[in-house]
Order: sequence, then structure tokens, then C-alpha cells
Amino acid sequence: MARIAGVNIPTNKRVLISLRYIYGIGPSNAKDICEQLGIPEDRRVNQLTDEEVLKIRELIDREYRVEGDLRRENAMNIKRLMDMACYRGLRHRKGLPVRGQRTHTNARTRKGKAVAIAGKKKVTK
Repeated sequence: MARIAGVNIPTNKRVLISLRYIYGIGPSNAKDICEQLGIPEDRRVNQLTDEEVLKIRELIDREYRVEGDLRRENAMNIKRLMDMACYRGLRHRKGLPVRGQRTHTNARTRKGKAVAIAGKKKVTK
């Protein structure tokens, strides 16, 4: 099992797909890494030599911000917005959608499970 940037990447998948298991590396970055190192896209991780795994590890450490560093940077950016008390920071603090989505209906992912309002009864006629 190859370990890159502190993540065990799956061995039976293609290199292009398994690199995406690293936080901060998506489809385009994975493709760029394979092209820079000359690794064919259909090659599987278990077919890589130790030298190729080492080259991938060094390239990612040198040129990409991944895993802990990237998570820390994102958290610091959100914390900075919250400390400034700007609109986006207040939305983060309240746990509401930040980018202008409606909240009258939907927004359940950000707001959490719906809570029933006590004392409100249906009127039947």
C-alpha cells in the first residue's frame, strides 16, 4: 500500500483515481502529476515501482498544498472572516448558507435537522 502525504491510497485502483484520495488533489491536479512524471493514466498503483511512488511523493510535497496544511489554511480563512464579523463571517458563525442561497425552505445541510415548533396546532373545520 502506497502512503503519500499521510494518506494510504488504494492499491487496486488507477493512479489517476487514487491520487484523488488526498485532500487537495482533484481530477486536474492528478492528471497534471501523472503527465509531469510520465506515468500512463491506465497504470495501477500496485504496478508502480518504489522510485515512481517516491517521485510522486516528492512532487506533491514540493508543488502542492495538501492535507493538513490546506485544511489549516481553510480553517484560518473562515476564522478570519468570523473575527472580522463581516457578513460571510456571521453566516459561518450562525451555521447558515454563506453564498446567498435561500433559507426559507431547503438549506437543511447547513441548518441541521428540522425542529418542530411547539404550540402550533392544525385547525380543522
